[in-house]
Amino acid sequence: MPNLSLRDLDDATLARIRSIARRRGVSVNRLILETLRRQYGARTRDYDDLDTLAGAWTKAEADEFDAAVAPFSEIDSALWAAQPKAAYRARARTRRKARR
Repeated sequence: MPNLSLRDLDDATLARIRSIARRRGVSVNRLILETLRRQYGARTRDYDDLDTLAGAWTKAEADEFDAAVAPFSEIDSALWAAQPKAAYRARARTRRKARR
């Protein structure tokens, strides 16, 4: 494996790297390697979004999904009527005048 040499590394940065390595219980070399691999290494697809599903559903599947989530957009007015108005009304703030 090739070696890499760092030049002109300031004392404050080196001190911080050493401190982090000591806190994690690894060598400075190991810390730098892990940081470089995490930042610039080969990327794997471990996204936590739904991009892979975009455009993957059939029309029937999309319609079924829409029908399943439709009740979530309905407002049950009986639930709101059962709550006292103070529970969902924001209080108006009053300003007190500063005494001079």
